[in-house]
Amino acid sequence: MSLWWFIKTLAITTFFCSLASSYDNEPLQDMCVAANDSQASGLNVSGNAVPVFGIAATIVDVNSMPGLNTLGITVARFDLEPQSISPLHMHPRASALITVLEGTLYAGFLASDPTNFFRSRLFSEILNPGYVFVFPQGLIHFQYNVGQKKATFLTFLNSQNPGLVMIPKSIFASEPPVPDDILAKGFQLNKTQIAELQNKFS
Repeated sequence: MSLWWFIKTLAITTFFCSLASSYDNEPLQDMCVAANDSQASGLNVSGNAVPVFGIAATIVDVNSMPGLNTLGITVARFDLEPQSISPLHMHPRASALITVLEGTLYAGFLASDPTNFFRSRLFSEILNPGYVFVFPQGLIHFQYNVGQKKATFLTFLNSQNPGLVMIPKSIFASEPPVPDDILAKGFQLNKTQIAELQNKFS
């Protein structure tokens, strides 16, 4: 009976230890208080605009606020002009939660379809002020202002360095460029169309 008890205890301990080791280690090492800076501004102001997409961003991360070091936090404010988009992108090291302050957004992300390897599923929602939406880590997502006035929303990411991969630019404006043959076959386009996309995104 004692051997059976030992085996059960060992199995239970192994199970819980495997669960515990599957999570990331706590990144916090110590506290880092940012230097006083009377010129610092936060999320109360709109950031630098990217005219091509009609979006402006103000980012509070470890680079702009040293006190965030090792805390696993990045926050950003986005102002999106009517009928403008935050292009298809993803964050390789963070999930993101957005909340709308003003305006109306159409937000969504793409996940693989378990029933069809060659398709993806779109999860999307129309968001009004006060609504929240979550983008899982590493999934392609977007925000589109479907309203008639500027939309403002906050994004909260669970990493001090979430990373940003802009999907169109990463494909059509890489350095060195992806060979035309690969892009043409991958997107089922001809080389002239690929050249047009490369010119557009470069």
